[in-house]
Amino acid sequence: MLGRTSARPAAMACLLLLVFFSGIATADGVVVDKVYDPYVQPLETEIEWRFIDQDEGVAPALQKHFLGFGRSVSDRWAVEIYAIAQRNRGESLSIDAYEVEAKWQLTEQGEFAVDWGVLFELEREVQNNIWEASAHLLAVRDFGRSTVTANLGLIYEWGEPIENEIETNLRVQARYRLAEVFEPGLELHVGQDTTAVGPAFTGLFRVSQGRKLRWELGYFSGVSERSPDNILRANIEFEF
Repeated sequence: MLGRTSARPAAMACLLLLVFFSGIATADGVVVDKVYDPYVQPLETEIEWRFIDQDEGVAPALQKHFLGFGRSVSDRWAVEIYAIAQRNRGESLSIDAYEVEAKWQLTEQGEFAVDWGVLFELEREVQNNIWEASAHLLAVRDFGRSTVTANLGLIYEWGEPIENEIETNLRVQARYRLAEVFEPGLELHVGQDTTAVGPAFTGLFRVSQGRKLRWELGYFSGVSERSPDNILRANIEFEF
C-alpha cells in the first residue's frame, strides 16, 4: 500500500512536471472530454460508451464515439481499452483509432485534503501512423456537499504527416451532490483551439448488488473565437 511519505512526493512530482510544460502549447483537436476522478475500485469491471459532438466555429463539425472495456488489476491500478469511431460532416462513421489507458490511484480517499491520481493514455490512429501519449494529473477536493475535480494533461503527438509536438490541456468540474442519481455541475475545458464552459449533470443508479449504471451529460459553449460553438458530451458506464 502506498503511504503518506510516498504518495505526496509522487503527486508533487507529477504536478511540477505538468506545470513546467504547461507553457509550451495547449492541446488542439477534441478538448472537451470526460473529467476523470482518481479512484480505483478493486475487482470492478466496466463497460463504457462515450459520445462527443462539436459543431461550428473554426473547427469542423465532428462526432466521436468511444466504446471501452476496463477492469481494475489491483486496489491502485485500473486498465481500459477503447475503440474510437469518428465522423466528420458528410462522412460515414468509421473506426478512427484504438486507445489504452491506465489509471493509478496515488492516495487513499480522504487521506489528504486533496485526493490524487494519474491517468496514462496511448492512442494510435488506424489510417495514419500517428501516435499520441498523454499523462493527466487527477485531483479531487470536497467542499461540504460540493466536489471539485481537475485534470491537467501533458500530451505528446508524433508520426506522419504531423509535426511532433508537446501540448497541454485542462479540464475542471464542480458539482453539487444533490442526490446519488442526480448531481448538477459546471465544467471548464481549455485547449489550443477550444475554451468551453457549460453545465454538466451526472448520476448513479444501483441496478442490483454490485451492479451500477453511471451516466453523464454535458452541453458546452465556446467562449473564444477559435472554439466550436456547441459541444455535447454524453457518457454511460455499466460497472459490475
